[in-house]
Amino acid sequence: MNSINAVTKPKTNMMNAITQKLGPLLGLIILVVIVSILNPSFLEPLNILNLLRQVAINALIAFGMTFVILTGGIDLSVGAILALSSALTAGMMVSGIDPILAILIGCILGGLMGTVNGLLITKGKMAPFIATLATMTIFRGLTLVYTGGNPITGLGDNYLFQLFGRGYFLGIPVPAITMILTFVILFIILHKTPFGRKTYAIGGNEKAALISGIKVPKVKVMIYSLSGMLAALAGAILTSRLNSAQPTAGTSYELDAIAAVVLGGTSLSGGKGRIFGTLIGALIIGTLNNGLNLLGVSSFYQMVVKGIVILIAVLLDRKK
Repeated sequence: MNSINAVTKPKTNMMNAITQKLGPLLGLIILVVIVSILNPSFLEPLNILNLLRQVAINALIAFGMTFVILTGGIDLSVGAILALSSALTAGMMVSGIDPILAILIGCILGGLMGTVNGLLITKGKMAPFIATLATMTIFRGLTLVYTGGNPITGLGDNYLFQLFGRGYFLGIPVPAITMILTFVILFIILHKTPFGRKTYAIGGNEKAALISGIKVPKVKVMIYSLSGMLAALAGAILTSRLNSAQPTAGTSYELDAIAAVVLGGTSLSGGKGRIFGTLIGALIIGTLNNGLNLLGVSSFYQMVVKGIVILIAVLLDRKK
């Protein structure tokens, strides 16, 4: 009996590993097939390009969220960071600062906001949920104070700025190219560098990581800074797309990002997951939104469907 169990257990572990790696991709393929059958126009090139443009914003935020969740943390402030950094970027542009320089400064400011989160968690010994919930409220409030609750418009017609959110390069939307380049860079960082190994080690066993010599607080601060910077980058793309900065921008974006990460197979308990899975998860969320829009489903029902998908993803995560 023991010999049978010994043979069965490795097979079970192998199947679980395969499911974790290929499950999200198979889920995306099945979703695409279903949506395409229900509405053949989904596969039209123009719609696919629009889908990639739409997915880029959530994917960028979710990439940063992947690092955070891999450490066993959470970042609820990314939507508010997106809004505040976008407003500050737009404000700089209106005041005459070069748009590209304004975007770079906005990303740095987003990184600093993320640093605040990291310091509250590491130095302030606050739970990530509480710390980022508090900063989410603060950053959202500062956005409303800065904008007076009104959109910031009159951003000009700078070609590079318009290209950043609305343009194409070789027929591919620039936001999609930005998403792919960012994915490649972060994939290398997470899977091929000591920083990535430290990220996994912290999520796997933080005390063991600390004992082994990893500077856990420093790594965590860097990870939350990265999350803030990517949220700001996503905000710059959104501002370019709309040619304005909306004070309510980014509302509930943190939920979409978390959903993409979990759908991609990253464990909420930390230590397990891949950024490739997050990209697939973001594509699943985007395909779901796009497909439901094409089918004429009410936005109210879309919220219900998205909530059900998140519940299923979390339940699957608990069974791993």
